[in-house]
Amino acid sequence: MANLPNCIKCNSKYTYEDGNLLVCPECFHEWSADSTLQEIADEKIIKDANGNVLNDGDNVIVIKDLKVKGSSLVVKKGIKVKNIKLVNGDHDIDCKIDGIGEMKLKSEFVKKE
Repeated sequence: MANLPNCIKCNSKYTYEDGNLLVCPECFHEWSADSTLQEIADEKIIKDANGNVLNDGDNVIVIKDLKVKGSSLVVKKGIKVKNIKLVNGDHDIDCKIDGIGEMKLKSEFVKKE
């Protein structure tokens, strides 16, 4: 059996070859073996307000009162947000906040727990 690299998205060790692609059975990510190094280099590192690197599934705390656009709701300073998901775009974090629902946050307004 060939020594295949771990998945570049979820780090699973169960990758397998499918033609000229590598496939992860856990997160279903597919990539070319040639592009592995390029994808790792292209991956954006997202940091919190204190400079700590954030990862999917981390818990964070909001460090500033944030008005919810299009609503009279406010995300209060000190609210704990569990199990974040990192995304590309202006707002780096997808999450659910109790009492408010699904939101997108900027990483500059949170600190890692």
